[in-house]
Amino acid sequence: MSRAFLIVMDSVGCGGAPDAADFGDAGANTLSHIAAACAAGRADEGRSGPLHLTTLDRLGLGAAVRLASGDPMPGLDAVPTGRWGAATEVSKGKDTPSGHWELAGVPVPWDWHYFPQTLPAFPEMVVDLVTKASGTTGILGNCHASGTAIIAEHGAEHLRTGWPICYTSADSDFQNAAQEEAIDLDRLQRLCNDIAPALHEMKVGRVIARPFIGTVDGGFTRTTNRRDYAISPPSPTVCDWVQAAGGTVHGVGKIGDIFSGQGIDTVVKGDDLALMKHLANLVGGAGQGSLTFSNFVEFDSLYGHRRDVSGYARALEWFDGAIAPLIDSLRPDDLMILTADHGNDPTWRGTDHTRERVPVLVAGHGAGEIGQVAFADVAASVAAHLGAPASGPGRSFL
Repeated sequence: MSRAFLIVMDSVGCGGAPDAADFGDAGANTLSHIAAACAAGRADEGRSGPLHLTTLDRLGLGAAVRLASGDPMPGLDAVPTGRWGAATEVSKGKDTPSGHWELAGVPVPWDWHYFPQTLPAFPEMVVDLVTKASGTTGILGNCHASGTAIIAEHGAEHLRTGWPICYTSADSDFQNAAQEEAIDLDRLQRLCNDIAPALHEMKVGRVIARPFIGTVDGGFTRTTNRRDYAISPPSPTVCDWVQAAGGTVHGVGKIGDIFSGQGIDTVVKGDDLALMKHLANLVGGAGQGSLTFSNFVEFDSLYGHRRDVSGYARALEWFDGAIAPLIDSLRPDDLMILTADHGNDPTWRGTDHTRERVPVLVAGHGAGEIGQVAFADVAASVAAHLGAPASGPGRSFL
């Protein structure tokens, strides 16, 4: 039997989405624009020079970007030794659940609910729901916001009143931030769990617990204790297919939250450095017939949304070096697919995700171009490799 490792580099898009203009993202290209900034000396904070991604480029990253968009990748021109291509999404969103579900074989069959860009952003019904569940007389925020900015803005009032800080992003989500001493982690998670069913009924994709620590004088910092309460996928995903075939599914990062635990046997969380160590352990010890499904979120959360080009480049270079020994230690019958769920071009206007194609890089299955594929083809390929019957719309590119 074989093993499969599906690794999502969160937001590492490669441009070229045919419907990008519908999302206001025509011309966005996360990877190409980072590479161009590095080559021009505009991304030298904590690093310097052209973007250096030896491992990923050897698999076919530069070639995948050029295939997806026709845009250049300065310095990434290796002849690929892996299989490579680019994937196009059909779900009507550029968010985490849409991308991950479709990569797992289930395109989103409905339109997500997005809260309006108004003040306040939330209807009175939602505010009442939160105050009842939290035992407070009000909420703070009630708007579209950056998570770090809104904590800085309302942290002092939050500590004084005990009211949760509630906000949304350009995604379909409802986020609750709380300092871990003012509203402890268990209480914050109960709040999110209690209000999630009503928000899911509205087709709000995720209710997110956003704990933070700190003081007014010392500043506030979000912790890694985030938890997402997401709508369950509407039909079985590749995780369920693998389980049904007798395999174990390991979730690394926020995979368990994204799929509401459906089809996931084990879950580990942490920052990206810790997650890479967990992934290394699974490459070394996961059982035959298993799927390890990983998400590395910090490209997106720390650098894409904050429009930090240098930071994003540093993260890519760190990942490139860290993944190299894992690829080298794959067993002869293992499959590893590296891809992304959407874009988040740090050179783009605003702070939102960007609608892009994503690279698909394959280690452990020879070399050659797989061409333009669908997100759902990733799930079909994993299933084919593991011998798990698939029920989704995708076709294997193996």
